[in-house]
Amino acid sequence: MALVFWMLNVLSNLKVGVTRSTLTCWFFPEKWCKKVQYSKFSRTAGIPNSYLGFVLSCEIILLTLFTMFTSMPFWPVATLVTIGFLFAMYFTIIQAFVLKAFYVYCIISAVNFTVMFISVLYYSRLF
Repeated sequence: MALVFWMLNVLSNLKVGVTRSTLTCWFFPEKWCKKVQYSKFSRTAGIPNSYLGFVLSCEIILLTLFTMFTSMPFWPVATLVTIGFLFAMYFTIIQAFVLKAFYVYCIISAVNFTVMFISVLYYSRLF
């Protein structure tokens, strides 16, 4: 189940990165989506957050597969998921309190990372 959410995260980040200027804004006013998409917070160290999310999601998928089929420990996956979850929460807070606007793909990513984080906690027996 968690792999399904990881794949959804990869696909949503890829869609945002590839079609940056022509995305449809569901559920929120279009001006909100553009405000988030073109804000100074849409990049980290000059790299679009969608690309960073895509790379992080791919790393999580690959490490999860290695963990499943080899004797590799689970902690690298748990670490990456935790980092992704913390960044997703940070950017959700930025959207809510600084920009006062939301972007549907950011919300999808935050929901996906929350589900992945809960899955990691459950799998790690920390939940």
